[in-house]
Amino acid sequence: MFDIGFTELLIIGVVALIVIGPERLPKVARTAGHLYGRMQRYVSSVKSDISHEIQLDELRKAGQDFKASVESVETGVQQQTTVVDDYLRNETASISKVMEAMAVTEGERPVTQPAMKQLEAEQQTLQQSLPLDEPDRNATSSPTYSAVIETARGEHTGPSV
Repeated sequence: MFDIGFTELLIIGVVALIVIGPERLPKVARTAGHLYGRMQRYVSSVKSDISHEIQLDELRKAGQDFKASVESVETGVQQQTTVVDDYLRNETASISKVMEAMAVTEGERPVTQPAMKQLEAEQQTLQQSLPLDEPDRNATSSPTYSAVIETARGEHTGPSV
């Protein structure tokens, strides 16, 4: 640490023996040893405190990064739910229109061809406007929009109920 060799320590010891005297030298050496030990313990505690603070800063940064990534995922999910909600609202409105058209024509002729073409065109634009990555795999198990239109036309392709 101080780069002191054995000969230098020997010279310091001889000078201390001459200056302090043989009676008080052991007491002074013991006191110097205790002070040196306290200094080492203090330096060690300061080093550990600094290390602890560095680790806490790293944990805070990691927590902030994690929080930012969770917030970005939350924003993405909210955007997707908004898109899906809008799409479902449009589909509900379209189905309501078909149901109203069917209620008006109940007991009479099926819905006219121009009205059906307009509904099919609206269906095409709504299906193309949904920006999802993958199509819904469960859509085959539920009745589709085209099945409702075919039912409104009077064409029934599935088993009779």
